[in-house]
Amino acid sequence: MLAATDAPAGGGNYSFLLILVLLFGFMYFVMIRPQQKQRRKAQEMQSSLGPGDQIVTIGGLHGTVAGVSDDEVLLEIAPDVQVRFARPAIARVVHKSGEEIPEPDVEVPTAEDSPVEESKVEESKTDQPESPVTEVRKQD
Repeated sequence: MLAATDAPAGGGNYSFLLILVLLFGFMYFVMIRPQQKQRRKAQEMQSSLGPGDQIVTIGGLHGTVAGVSDDEVLLEIAPDVQVRFARPAIARVVHKSGEEIPEPDVEVPTAEDSPVEESKVEESKTDQPESPVTEVRKQD
């Protein structure tokens, strides 16, 4: 009977505490730290705004910065149309003032580049338009 009452108390086991510390460390490096970096980057972008910058707001409005104050930005969205936005409402800067706008590398095809055969034009006029729905049933 003496052996049954001498069972050790569970106070010496630190594995649960170690698991909690490891879980917190994992959550810090996976969730908290990247959010802090993203927030810091957004604050730097918003603090570096200046007149002439082309921006996009969080609502999707494109405009050019006309003026900047402590916590507000004045945007010109059309000629002689200006609106005020809070700095945190600026989502991204499309083009900074003073930088060159890069030329797009896309070539637009012209009518001379791709001649259309007359027979295909005649066929498409006489035939009924093709249905966008395709038949997927098994054919017996």
